[in-house]
Amino acid sequence: MQYLKMLPYQIREAIKNNVPVVLPLGVVEYHAEHLPLGVDCFTCINVIERVEARHPEIVVLPPFYYGAASLAVAAPENNGTVHVDAEKLIPVAKDIFHGLLRVGFRNIHCFIAHQTEEFRQGMPTDLAFRIAGRQTIFSWLEKESGEGWWGTEKFSNYYSGANNPFNWIQIHTTREHDLNDHSKKFPGDHAGKLETSETMAIYPDTVELDRIDGSLWYARAGKEAAAEYGDAALEAASRDVEISLGLA
Repeated sequence: MQYLKMLPYQIREAIKNNVPVVLPLGVVEYHAEHLPLGVDCFTCINVIERVEARHPEIVVLPPFYYGAASLAVAAPENNGTVHVDAEKLIPVAKDIFHGLLRVGFRNIHCFIAHQTEEFRQGMPTDLAFRIAGRQTIFSWLEKESGEGWWGTEKFSNYYSGANNPFNWIQIHTTREHDLNDHSKKFPGDHAGKLETSETMAIYPDTVELDRIDGSLWYARAGKEAAAEYGDAALEAASRDVEISLGLA
């Protein structure tokens, strides 16, 4: 269910049933000469759309595109990357999360397909949203239950997981659980075989393989791309996302 298309009674039903609320996170980033700037956005959105097709009850929020792309791959001049510092993302993310909590949602999940290779330690965009999520929850609990909220009887089953408010907002990658060893079948890259294949499966008209001239090491494997491979990778990722959402 697309949030922007929902009527108020549908929102109330979603809150009542505590259905997952999903926020796709992306960046605007240079992906070599043969791919569009929205690759990370496109893949994340497509994966979530696949999950929504199987589970139409989930709530899908409008994507957030302006993440911290970083300038590690290429300078932005004449290449297109739009980088927003992670520190500036935190207050925006806090307002988004606070707004969602005020609506009544308590099962919020963000997914990202950018810089996921160091996800355990964190990369700028996901770290910004993680910090924002934690700060928002702490602030909400202190306002709702006062200081010392954790020590009250209400939270006596906190460690059992039955009443853990930090589950209200969670940040994931689109490939978090490595379902069926798909990290071996679909190893990550930047503008290489995987991302080129995925983009070919989603928006084939935006891929121009003849622009791969071998000058960019990370893009050379893009010549091996195939839409069928990309579709399989996206489908595997969607099954992984289902696990993160508790739908598998």
